[in-house]
Amino acid sequence: MKIFKTNDTQWENRHETFKQEIRNLYKLANGDGDALSTYHAATKGFQALIQEAIDTNSTLRGLGSGWSWTRIAATDGVILDTKSLNTVFEISVRSVHPNYTGDRSKLFLAQCGTAVWELSAFLRQRGLSLKTSGASNGQTICGVIATGAHGSAFDTGAVQDFVVGLHIVTGANQHVYLERASYPVVSDSFVAQLGAELKRDDDLFNAALVSFGSFGIIHGVMVETEDLFLLEGYMERRPFDATLRKLISTLDFSQANLPCGNERPYHFQMLINPYDIEKGAYVTTMYKRPFSNGYIPPMPNLNGLGPGDDAPCFVGKLTNAVPQLVPLLVNKLLAGSLTLYNKQMGTLSEMFSNTSLHGKLLSAAIGVPIERLNEVIDLLLSMNNGPDGPFSGLFAFRFIKQSKGLLAFTRFPFTCVVELDGAFSDKTQEFYKAVWQQLDAHNIPYAFHWGKVNELTPARMQKMYGADLDKWLQARQQLLEPAAMKVFTNKIMQEWGL
Repeated sequence: MKIFKTNDTQWENRHETFKQEIRNLYKLANGDGDALSTYHAATKGFQALIQEAIDTNSTLRGLGSGWSWTRIAATDGVILDTKSLNTVFEISVRSVHPNYTGDRSKLFLAQCGTAVWELSAFLRQRGLSLKTSGASNGQTICGVIATGAHGSAFDTGAVQDFVVGLHIVTGANQHVYLERASYPVVSDSFVAQLGAELKRDDDLFNAALVSFGSFGIIHGVMVETEDLFLLEGYMERRPFDATLRKLISTLDFSQANLPCGNERPYHFQMLINPYDIEKGAYVTTMYKRPFSNGYIPPMPNLNGLGPGDDAPCFVGKLTNAVPQLVPLLVNKLLAGSLTLYNKQMGTLSEMFSNTSLHGKLLSAAIGVPIERLNEVIDLLLSMNNGPDGPFSGLFAFRFIKQSKGLLAFTRFPFTCVVELDGAFSDKTQEFYKAVWQQLDAHNIPYAFHWGKVNELTPARMQKMYGADLDKWLQARQQLLEPAAMKVFTNKIMQEWGL
């Protein structure tokens, strides 16, 4: 593995919301040779870096694309830029477990630094697609699963839910291949080819699935994919009335009057502008269609926004305005950013194609059970009109089914991810804090998005995750020796009680 030591002593996240003092930043790349040989060399390179960290009493953190608002991927030690470690392997017949019930031709091992857009392009050439993605696809595959990134394909799950195997370098002399005992995917000979120790254990796998770099360096991610498909997308304004309120709190589309009638969408989301709610909510629906040539791919609107772009793609244009100007500025921003659309067609990676950031902003997100969603919306609207407001931003709502990851914040049978995207300001931070206090006061269960602004404490961690947190901590102790655990523990984990 090629290692370039930049000698950088400071690192800034992509959203420019914090700067982190560091010992160094190493840029990593595969060496010369065939794919498997360079992959093996990278495993050994990671082990050597862990040993170096132990010897120098330093911490290590694998870095994806740096999109998180929290310091979850940051450390005061050495940060590893993995983006050039982007090999993708096809899986042979003899590499698949005899009891595997899926389609072997749709299994791939993606190296840690592979960007979601790179993986999508690789799959497109083979007539395949990822099952889902986030609103953006500029993150690395390890980055999106490490923080529980999600879209709004509510019957499909979050990104980590199509991951079926993890190759993790857990120490200077050890690396493991994890998969569920209840769902064996690869053969023993495949794991032997990696030189890893095979561990088939549901709790270990589910713990490592959302672990934000704390279980070691995830070197390879085994993903299940599916046949290439098209999405038929619509964005419209709909009255925020009893009908829509019932729909978002049940996801029962049997009586829906959406663009395709009562057909259950693949993707469903809602955005509320609190200063223009009398004109209705922005509702996006996308329906899954068989792939066929001849469609016209989606084009960005005049503001460079695509059909799947989320609010952070344009909220960064907001500034910290005096309260009286907030409604005017938010309305003006939306009028100049969002364009309603009708029957746009595209593949998953074409509909959700964003790989860049647009301005400096704050973004917080929480997962809540859909049954309590209307209470949450009423709280937000009331707070916005009260002493805690006005909020310089928008409220967005995406929906996702429960994940098996022990610390996945999409923990409810159906979770609504409530997204509060606002101007970069102290006032926005104060509004967030007031929201958490109101949710606690009304006994509404919620869990914070790991990669977005939050106010986690050990007490909140225990309340949100309970027995799953205990299992997660036990799994980490089981996989990591004490010296390695110290290497992969950063300051924010200590603050959160992890």
